[in-house]
Amino acid sequence: MNFASDNTTGVHPRIMAAMAAAAGGRAMPYGADDISRRVERLFADVFERDCAVFLVATGAAANSLALAAMSPPWGAIYCHPGGHVNADECGAPEFYTGGAKLVAIPGAHGKVAAADIDRAWRHSGVGSVHVTQPAAVSLTQLTEAGTIYTPDELGAVGEVCRARGLGFHVDGARFANAVAGSGRSPADLTWRAGVDALSFGATKNGAMAAEAVVFFDPARAATMGWRRKRAGQLWSKHRFLAAQMEAYLSEGLWLDCARHSNAMAARLAAGLAALPQAAFVHPVEGNEIFVRLPPPVLDGLQADGFAFYRWPGEDAWLVRLVAGYDTTKTDVDAFLARARHHAAALRPA
Repeated sequence: MNFASDNTTGVHPRIMAAMAAAAGGRAMPYGADDISRRVERLFADVFERDCAVFLVATGAAANSLALAAMSPPWGAIYCHPGGHVNADECGAPEFYTGGAKLVAIPGAHGKVAAADIDRAWRHSGVGSVHVTQPAAVSLTQLTEAGTIYTPDELGAVGEVCRARGLGFHVDGARFANAVAGSGRSPADLTWRAGVDALSFGATKNGAMAAEAVVFFDPARAATMGWRRKRAGQLWSKHRFLAAQMEAYLSEGLWLDCARHSNAMAARLAAGLAALPQAAFVHPVEGNEIFVRLPPPVLDGLQADGFAFYRWPGEDAWLVRLVAGYDTTKTDVDAFLARARHHAAALRPA
């Protein structure tokens, strides 16, 4: 009954079986194995074009190395204040870029608007030796508010990036949930909208530890091999990263898992919407819910054994609830039953 994060989930059985199968025999190291080559072909199929793929073990590494390939040390990277690169990576993007500055641009429901990016660029002091120079944009998909950038929204950002000479990166830790929730193709949500590089997440959606940096513009990937090695993210037994990703992408497992977690979040949101005390902060478009509930209801749910985060810490009413690929209807319905019970106790007799 854990709704704290999709990071709390275990490893999908098909992915664990793939790792076990890869454990036998010998294979060439550092990505020269057959599984890694198959994974590259799978990514080409998923995105409907050839792309440069670099597997790493963590999302922070994927984001930071992708941005390092896009920005010089004196660069400025535009992002949302709540974006993972800005709020949750302990300065890793700044470290791996050698000092680039993250410039936060606020926006409703976790999104950064194209017009606001263009405005920031126009007021940035382009060409002045005294200020950092605009280098890239990093958006999150799903956003940290659980919302989805539409192809049109992404395309508008892509146009600004092309016009202003900015690299366009997407943190796709929950990219599968965005694809499943939008009904659009992976290509529509990336390179067709002008995205240059994607951090393609698998860990939150069934993998043990596997992410990929996918470059749709080969020129952006020119230094990535060395950057990955220098960061300690080029595994010698690379086949075990590749085995996870192969199982994840094969036969649509990644989208099946995302559709399920999205459906469980929708079921949970529909039940909470029936409570007069519930107030949703953002639209529920993926597998995350941000909702305000009275503290006595939240205290009661936690006493019942349900796990979730109060979000942020200073707002005692607001919580984030996250469904995972292994969340069951039983879990959701139990949460809703107890929420109704605690909410009913607040009503005057």
